[in-house]
Amino acid sequence: MNAPAADSHPSGPVPAARRRWARWRQPLLLAGALACGVLLGSNPFRPSEQNPDATARGYLKFKEILSYVDREYVDSVNAEELSDYAIQRLLERLDPHSVYIPAREQQQAAAFLQSDYDGVGVEFNLFRDTVTVVAPLSGGPAEQAGVQPGDRIVAVDGQPVSGSRLTNDQVFGKLRGPRGSTARLVVLRRGQARPLTFAMTRNRIPNASVDVAYLVDATTGYIKISRFAAGTYDEFKDALGRLRRAGMQQLVLDLRGNPGGYLDRATRLADEFIGGTRKIVYTDGKGDQYDSQTFSRAVGEFEEGPLVVLVDEGSASASEVVAGALQDHDRALLVGRRTFGKGLVQQPITLNDGSELRLTIARYHTPSGRCIQKSYQGGVAAYDQDLQERYRRGEAFHADSIHFAENLRYRTYNGRTVYGGGGIMPDVFVPRDTLAHNRYLARLQSQNLVLEFALELYQQHRDELQDVTAEQFQRVFQVSDAQLQALAERAARDGVAPDAAGLRRCAAVLRSQIKAHVARSAYGKDAYFVAWREQDHELQQALQALLQSNGKLALGEAK
Repeated sequence: MNAPAADSHPSGPVPAARRRWARWRQPLLLAGALACGVLLGSNPFRPSEQNPDATARGYLKFKEILSYVDREYVDSVNAEELSDYAIQRLLERLDPHSVYIPAREQQQAAAFLQSDYDGVGVEFNLFRDTVTVVAPLSGGPAEQAGVQPGDRIVAVDGQPVSGSRLTNDQVFGKLRGPRGSTARLVVLRRGQARPLTFAMTRNRIPNASVDVAYLVDATTGYIKISRFAAGTYDEFKDALGRLRRAGMQQLVLDLRGNPGGYLDRATRLADEFIGGTRKIVYTDGKGDQYDSQTFSRAVGEFEEGPLVVLVDEGSASASEVVAGALQDHDRALLVGRRTFGKGLVQQPITLNDGSELRLTIARYHTPSGRCIQKSYQGGVAAYDQDLQERYRRGEAFHADSIHFAENLRYRTYNGRTVYGGGGIMPDVFVPRDTLAHNRYLARLQSQNLVLEFALELYQQHRDELQDVTAEQFQRVFQVSDAQLQALAERAARDGVAPDAAGLRRCAAVLRSQIKAHVARSAYGKDAYFVAWREQDHELQQALQALLQSNGKLALGEAK
């Protein structure tokens, strides 16, 4: 599903040329996976004591070559750009996750893990080179000014925001700005003959990492965490406490697509589920400088009670730490598909010009001893193709297509077999839904046609929806055959070839997607996830496991 952009989200913290990921995953989350797994602390870096002469010779050689190129090369060159390029190529020889972020991109990279930002507070998407509001964020300046879902923003502060070369980054730059500054948005609205102008004062906008937390039924909670950012633990504690007070006795924790983030936030969250003093994770680096062990210490709010954790190939780094710790201690049942496989920890180092080096300084291990980092011996290009290779081998659909090395076998606290060397394998494998990955559906989504259609449907029924509660909407709203056909006809006009058979195969998924997007515009994020729940096969499997558990999950031999 296409995720709308928000003025709280950058397009990704790693330069695009450095990362070319599988097209069938959301690029934002996968770019985030490459930069996450961050170890907090001071910067203790100093010149190498192991081979200082070699380091000095290498430095002088590079300086000499760059000077010759700058002075003597036949054409004018940008020495700084050449230096950045050389650094990026140098780091590629180390591992896929050591990265250099130029100063001009550092602020955007850091925003991914911030818990708030200054801006107007809208989620948007680009439809036909036009910025379209998916939803104003609750309580934000845009909502208070009267901006509505479906409004098309044509200008910000007198500057047009439309055109074939418009990028998400450019839109972010215009919508965000210093707190207290004024933003003037000119929008086109369905049913209005003339453009509308809204003036608003930019303010601090929460950049939530807990996407949703609600009760599926009287005793079952569901919490989805998109990344481990600065405020994740506090957000999670608030959500967990709220659900507990509402009667929650069992929980589904959704870490699918979570690319990681701050390691300490992840371990504190895991501590909420693990009782006593038990190891959560340990890191192993060069010598003992970056060796560490993290144990559960605090009395957690949910140390007992059935717990299911959802993971998939987009779960990486810190989210794998949480999943691995809970699995190793037999505290949770893991449901989904094999995780990404990132077991490297980066130290962020701010350089003199404001750029940043994120250098791998350790590997992290789960309590049983597993290092879940997958192999990168084939180089960056092969590493970048790993998810596509998994898909090609059938791993997304068949658990027996996944093979682990026998010498990387480990045991959980209760003696179950688990494996290291390539992600976390869930206890219950759930194949990808082939209907949800229909080629026709993919073409509709690639052009944002499903979300655009849903926004227009919401606008058509906005007045009616104001008199309907979210619960009533979930019960009675249905996407008709005629509406699906209207979507197909519009898609054909936009160059998506008609495919009657493809439309029939993905009809159920399309209905749920459209309904979920309408619910998001009308009632907020929680309503979106509730509407999508019936088509969420991993979540349905998790709920089934809880239903059959009778209050205690049976953690048998991992499949």
